Amino acid sequence: MATSAVPRWKTAITNALAEHEKATVVQLASIDPTAPVPHVRSHIFREFIIPKSKPSLPLFLTTTDIRTPKTAQIISNPHVQVAWWIEGTQEQFRISGTASAIPAPTNGLYKQFLHNVKHAVPNSAVATLKDENFDWEAKRKESFKNMSAHMKASWCRPTPGSPLEGGEEEAKKWPVRLEEPTEDADEEFKRNWETAMENFALLVVDPTDVDYVELGVIPNRRTRFWRKSDGSWDSEVIVP
Repeated sequence: MATSAVPRWKTAITNALAEHEKATVVQLASIDPTAPVPHVRSHIFREFIIPKSKPSLPLFLTTTDIRTPKTAQIISNPHVQVAWWIEGTQEQFRISGTASAIPAPTNGLYKQFLHNVKHAVPNSAVATLKDENFDWEAKRKESFKNMSAHMKASWCRPTPGSPLEGGEEEAKKWPVRLEEPTEDADEEFKRNWETAMENFALLVVDPTDVDYVELGVIPNRRTRFWRKSDGSWDSEVIVP
């Protein structure tokens, strides 16, 4: 496969989402280094970031709160797997790769992301985007502004997974909607926006291996794809 060719697994996802645009819920698994045990949670697929010079390297993009435990897990062990079942087409994708959290540049963990970029594997999506001078902060701001007002407000809450001090009565005080403040907005509104922006982070997965199962055809099909050192993909048909 030529290094410029879009991998077939990515084309399959694009085609499936064209028919079933709401099938964007995936499961993301990471490893807790203190146990170690796997931790899995649901995420929303946002988009693929495609390097202009190498369309063969789609970068999986989702979003998170930088304060969540998964951030520390990924810093300790960046190897993750995404499981994605698309009911409408009866297809499953298991995307293995290395993950990076991308917080606001003012966040102390941003240095970790810069370290990841600096030491990215040659001919990976992250390394290629670095060479293209990709603007990560612009993408982070764009992604946040594209969220619904309800979703934006969720980044104003206390740290996810921490004890709920004050119980449900305290939770009722949390903002339920958040819009970008105007110049004449009150200070609390502006603080909420700044807090949410500081907690909001991109989470990217640079795919290295994809297991693609097609159950909507008879006989069922299963193909394993892996990224080669030149940035192209190889594949092998395996037993479903």
